[in-house]
Amino acid sequence: MPGTAAAAAGAGAASSSSSSSAGGTSAGAGVATATAAAGVATAGPGTMLPPQEAAKLYHTNYVRNSRAIGVLWAIFTICFAIVNVVCFFQPYWIGDGVDTPQAGYFGLFHFCTGSGFSRELTCQGSFTDFSSLPSGAFKAASFFIGLSMVLIIACIVCFILFFFCNTATVYKICAWIQLSSAVCLVLGCMIYPDGWDAKEVKRMCGDKTDKYTLGACSIRWAYILAIIGILDALILSFLAFVLGNRQDSLLAEELKLESKDDGNA
Repeated sequence: MPGTAAAAAGAGAASSSSSSSAGGTSAGAGVATATAAAGVATAGPGTMLPPQEAAKLYHTNYVRNSRAIGVLWAIFTICFAIVNVVCFFQPYWIGDGVDTPQAGYFGLFHFCTGSGFSRELTCQGSFTDFSSLPSGAFKAASFFIGLSMVLIIACIVCFILFFFCNTATVYKICAWIQLSSAVCLVLGCMIYPDGWDAKEVKRMCGDKTDKYTLGACSIRWAYILAIIGILDALILSFLAFVLGNRQDSLLAEELKLESKDDGNA
């Protein structure tokens, strides 16, 4: 009987020891789980921003990119204005070739021609004196190309409005002005060949010269530059419309962010 009691006591002690060991293991597992959860909670803010902060960051980058594109648009608008002025004043729209009877070149309102095979040129024509222009088509082309030049210069002057008016509105105003300038360039370039049947042009380019047929003469760089200017103006006007619409969306996003901040406050 005493041996049986001792055995029972030993079994009870072993059972108690195994229970405490199991309890310790369970507690250890609980501590490890809590530590892992704490680690995830700590790492969470570093890997994923809250929605409001992410929206602000996206908005900041959006504004920065829009301003950079706007600066490039303004620079290319100034370059286009320079191209337009050069095309208007330079008299190198068409010129003599190898087989032309006379030497010379024609612009919108100013032209120089020689006599026979002489390389000495006699120049005439002025924008202020339309009667000196050899053709009505040259007068119309001079008017439209000059109007295009005035419009693009007015567009550059409108840059001042960025300091006083809504940015989106200014972009859209400039877009319409640039589009109008492109239309005037198109009209000028299309009307100009209609004057190639003038007697002064035929004298230089030969008898085969007629409307939209240049004969022995060739197109010079100012005419080509004007055609390139048309594409430039169309691209700039399209970009200005896009920038204006982006500014409208930026304003809407700013209002949303402000309303969220007020709601959180």
